[in-house]
Amino acid sequence: MSPRKYGDAGQAFPIYITVVAGLLFLAFAYLAVGQAAATRNGAQTAADAAALGAAQDRRNQLVGRWMDNLLNPDLWQDIFHGKVEGLDPSCWRAQQLADANDAHVVGGGCEPEWDPLGYTVEVKTNDPVGDSIVPGTETTYATAEARAVIEPRCSLQPPEEGNDNDEDLPQLNCGGQNWDLDADDLSDLPGPDDLFDVHLAD
Repeated sequence: MSPRKYGDAGQAFPIYITVVAGLLFLAFAYLAVGQAAATRNGAQTAADAAALGAAQDRRNQLVGRWMDNLLNPDLWQDIFHGKVEGLDPSCWRAQQLADANDAHVVGGGCEPEWDPLGYTVEVKTNDPVGDSIVPGTETTYATAEARAVIEPRCSLQPPEEGNDNDEDLPQLNCGGQNWDLDADDLSDLPGPDDLFDVHLAD
């Protein structure tokens, strides 16, 4: 009976090797999937940061233009909706934040938008997925796109009728908070986050 027992064990050994090899293959395959997912997530993080950075830079320029025209309220609505000329490009900020996240803006991958106001940015990772059991991953890079919008938060309430003081400025209501601006004392002003909401769009 003993020789037969050893013979059965010998027959089972190749099956054992096959099962172990299959499990190892699955483990390496899952690792490759994880590497690819991590690279894609990194690309999306870089795209989100780049789009938000460009939109925030444009927002800050609009705030600066509004502050330059505080005594000219007829221009406020156009400024709040981005209808101004002479602003500097903001894609430099997108590239800066993409670099900080191990990626770069692809050629033509940073575009301003006007309705609604914002930026769409496409980035590509600096590093590939890396070596794995899946052929070609060592030369495969991840790309991602993100869009950030700039929304005005303020509405204007003109001075009351019958007010003969031409220097009175409109009241601003920004996200439910009222701002009574005094042309003789402009030290208390809403900040960039009060005037505009910058966020990623779906």
